[in-house]
Amino acid sequence: MERLPRIVDDSGVNALVIERIIADEATARAERFLGSPTVRVDGIDVDPHASAGHGVGLSCRLYRTETGLQGTPPDEWIMRALRQLTT
Repeated sequence: MERLPRIVDDSGVNALVIERIIADEATARAERFLGSPTVRVDGIDVDPHASAGHGVGLSCRLYRTETGLQGTPPDEWIMRALRQLTT
């Protein structure tokens, strides 16, 4: 969460960062939540490999990147998703 305002600023996109707490399984299913942390831009997961129906629920999330597993999505994924808003 602490990186997001900087990434948004660096992208040059006028976007609002909203933190949402998913506190129970029912909400996780309703939101198709893939685990924490999940970053979405305009409702779309920044992970290019995300499957909206796979692994939904309260859990910790890992991201498969070119350099291995990470606990947060790479800045580049978030930046790319933000820039797609303007195209």
